[in-house]
Amino acid sequence: MSSPGISRRDALGLAAGAALLGPLGAPRAEASTREPGRLNHSVCRWCYGGIGLEDLCKRAKAMGIASVELLSENEWATARANGMQCAIANGPGGITDGWNTVANHDRLVQGAERLLPLVAEAGIPQMIVFSGNRRGMSDSEGLENCAKGLKRIMPIAEKHGVTVIMELLNSRVDHGDYQCDRTPWGVELVKRVESDRFRLLYDIYHMQIMEGDVIRTIERNKDFIAHYHTGGNPGRAEIDETQELNYRRIAQAIADTGFKGFVAQEFIPRKDPMTSLKRAIEICTV
Repeated sequence: MSSPGISRRDALGLAAGAALLGPLGAPRAEASTREPGRLNHSVCRWCYGGIGLEDLCKRAKAMGIASVELLSENEWATARANGMQCAIANGPGGITDGWNTVANHDRLVQGAERLLPLVAEAGIPQMIVFSGNRRGMSDSEGLENCAKGLKRIMPIAEKHGVTVIMELLNSRVDHGDYQCDRTPWGVELVKRVESDRFRLLYDIYHMQIMEGDVIRTIERNKDFIAHYHTGGNPGRAEIDETQELNYRRIAQAIADTGFKGFVAQEFIPRKDPMTSLKRAIEICTV
């Protein structure tokens, strides 16, 4: 991949997103008259790989978005220089080879020990990690292995005040064989790690595919969730009337739990990207 800032995703949908962009000039004035609302907004950088990071920061900021996330170490300063937070830093490892495999632990721990102080110094509140694929492993063994490895980095995460978050992904459509693919499994892992600095990234798109019952799940598990991602289903496109989820109602439910973190847009635009992003923020401003 051409950009380290999108390496977490095998360039999913990048070509389609770039094709929609057309020539890019100076950032358009996309300021909104919306009230600020109760949620903090972020956007995932990898979905907009055809737009330079500096340009994306400027356009997103004009919409009232406070964060551009899933940035790699060499991108943090660009976001900061353009007045944007980074809600999540990319952590060590990847989606398929993660913490459920003991043979990965030393490498992942070494990477986390190096990154966590830098993440804290950069003012980034969270770092993402992944379970990895099952490869025939039982869910109970995966839980045990993930907890064992993650406990090794919790003291340094606690020391530096950085929350490590594991993302819930679907294993049915996008990430076949991924282990952290259901909320109860993730919640049990949080309980086993036993640290206030380990929580879940609840991806609404992915969990709609795996479980449905999104609002009730959010309400019941609010204490285990530190971050949210959006995406239209089916197709992972815009979160508008073209798909099956009512994101305004979901956003209201998240806000009603008293959530103080970020809700990040992580859909792959099929229409004009910035128009779609602005509309998504309007939908999720409650």
